[in-house]
Amino acid sequence: MDNVNKATRAWALTGAAGGLIGLVGLFLGANLTADVGDGIKDNAQLVAAIAGQRDLVWLYQVSCVAAAVCLVVFAAGLRRHLAVQEPAGSLVPAVAAAGVGLVAAATLIGGGICTELYWALGEPDRWDPDTIAAMVEVYNTVPWLWAGAGLAAAAVAVGGFRHGSVSRWLAGVSVLLALLVAATQAFPAQYGALFPGALWVIVAGLGLGVGGTMSRDGGTP
Repeated sequence: MDNVNKATRAWALTGAAGGLIGLVGLFLGANLTADVGDGIKDNAQLVAAIAGQRDLVWLYQVSCVAAAVCLVVFAAGLRRHLAVQEPAGSLVPAVAAAGVGLVAAATLIGGGICTELYWALGEPDRWDPDTIAAMVEVYNTVPWLWAGAGLAAAAVAVGGFRHGSVSRWLAGVSVLLALLVAATQAFPAQYGALFPGALWVIVAGLGLGVGGTMSRDGGTP
């Protein structure tokens, strides 16, 4: 039983780490264009302003990959945990895992532009400013699409309130953060999902990894 509990803590805490890496890494990466100002409206000025910050692009890439790997582990562990707690045939485990998987995919794919952007900023005079500016748009948008975390949070909330598959406090927090993620999708600001989405992954990971949950029969999972 101790070995099982240790395994449970490992996948959950890995998820918390992934949420933290995603939140901090992407937020720091956004500093690439923090000092551009009105230059954001002129691609040539934009490129000139960010040409000396290619190391930040590299760090952004590393954070995207690290977060994606952690999130995949979390998705697999979350599915396994919920499958044990939920009644047979429940969609909750698969939906929750798929939601986290969507975030991992968006983060990995969005960070993929960093390779091209890194080399382009190393030779800005040989690249079309419009091309680099297009890369920056992907850089500043796709890795932030954490709407899948809202889907996972909603699934966990349903499982927690209907079947006791997670603690009621975690189910309650999941409802709140799922609604916040949904709000970011109702307006043209989808990348805002990073903040409540990453927060949910961190809270859920810590809650499941440190606090633990109660199973339907009252025992530890």
